[in-house]
Amino acid sequence: MRSDESAAPGLVQQDIADGVLVLSMNAPRTGNAMSVDMAQALADALEQANTLPDVHCVLLRSTGSHFCTGGNVKDMERGSDLMQGTALQVRARLKSTLHRITLALQALQMPSIAAVNGAAVGAGCDLALMCDLRVASTRATFAESFLRLGLVSGIGGAWFLARLVGRAKALELTLTSEFIDAATALQLGLVSRVVAPDALDETSTALAKRIASNPPQALRMAKRLVLDAAESTLPVALEAAAAMQAILLCGEEHKTTVRDFLARRARD
Repeated sequence: MRSDESAAPGLVQQDIADGVLVLSMNAPRTGNAMSVDMAQALADALEQANTLPDVHCVLLRSTGSHFCTGGNVKDMERGSDLMQGTALQVRARLKSTLHRITLALQALQMPSIAAVNGAAVGAGCDLALMCDLRVASTRATFAESFLRLGLVSGIGGAWFLARLVGRAKALELTLTSEFIDAATALQLGLVSRVVAPDALDETSTALAKRIASNPPQALRMAKRLVLDAAESTLPVALEAAAAMQAILLCGEEHKTTVRDFLARRARD
C-alpha cells in the first residue's frame, strides 16, 4: 500500500544554482511525513549529488509549514508502508529505504545544510541532525519523539544526537520525548543559527552559496578532516591533515586560488 502523499508530483524538488543543490521535500499536506515514497525520492536525490560536478553544497528544505513531521501516524495505524510484514521484513525495508538517506548524507563529499521551519520531529528531527549544519526559523521545534509511539529511532538519530549535545542531554531528550524550541536548540548546539521565518530561505541559501564559493577540492577535504577528527586520535588526525595539505599545496587549485587572491588584493 502506498502512502497518502505518494500521488503528489515531485515529492523532492531539485534546483541547482551557484553551486548549491536545493532539495525541497514537497508533501505539505502530511507535513512532509517520511513515507516510503518520500524516503526513496530523497535517497535517490542525495545519492546522485556526488555525481554532479557543479554542486558544492546541498541545502535540504521543505515546502509548507513543517520541515518533516516524521513517520505518517495514519500509515502506522493502518499497518501500511514500512510496517507491512514480519519484523525481519520490516527491518530489511528500513535498511533499503530510510537507511539509504542516512548513508547518503554521510557519504556526501560536499557540506550539507538543513533549513528547518516548523516541526522536525521523530525521523524529521533525525534527518536534520544528519546534515552538517542546521539553520532554524523561530517557528522550528525539534523532538526525538519516538517513545511517544512506543518506538526508537531506527535510522541513526541516537548516533548523531549524542555527538551533537553529549550523552546525558541526548538521553534526556530521547527518554522524555521533550519538544524543544529553536532558541533551546541553539543553546544546545543543535542548530547554528536562528532567524525569522520569512528570512529562513534567504539566510540558509546565502550560507550555502558562501560555502559553495570555496575551492571545491579544498572544501571537500576540509569537511572530511573535521568529521573524521571526531572519531580519530590526534596522531591519526595529524597524518590525515598532512596528507590532505600536501595534496592541496601541490595542486593547481591552490595555485590558482593564490594567484586570484593576490590579483584581487592588488586591485583593492
